[in-house]
Amino acid sequence: MQPAPQSVCLNMQPYDGVDRAQDPALYPQVRSVAVQEHPDFVLWSLFNFFFLNFCCLGFAALVFSIKSRDRKVVGDPDGAASYGKTARCLNITSLVLSITFVIIFIIAIVSVVTSMS
Repeated sequence: MQPAPQSVCLNMQPYDGVDRAQDPALYPQVRSVAVQEHPDFVLWSLFNFFFLNFCCLGFAALVFSIKSRDRKVVGDPDGAASYGKTARCLNITSLVLSITFVIIFIIAIVSVVTSMS
């Protein structure tokens, strides 16, 4: 039985006779590119869809957040940002309207109970 082959990491850069590990000044300049990550708000949209679906705003937010995620996967950051902003606005609107409706409902119940007693 033969032993399992070991993995070997090879440096595929051509050797020019200079030990770059000894002289860090000879390293090539590395440029970093800032990549903006655009959130797609899928979890927030799912929460609004299942629990706070005021006038179907949670469903609309879910649709736009899925579109935003798809645009991000395809590699279109501008489209992802646009759909993400729309999903965020719909989520905020759904959340505010649903909380307002719940508060008004609780106030109405309390006022009816107190007027009956």
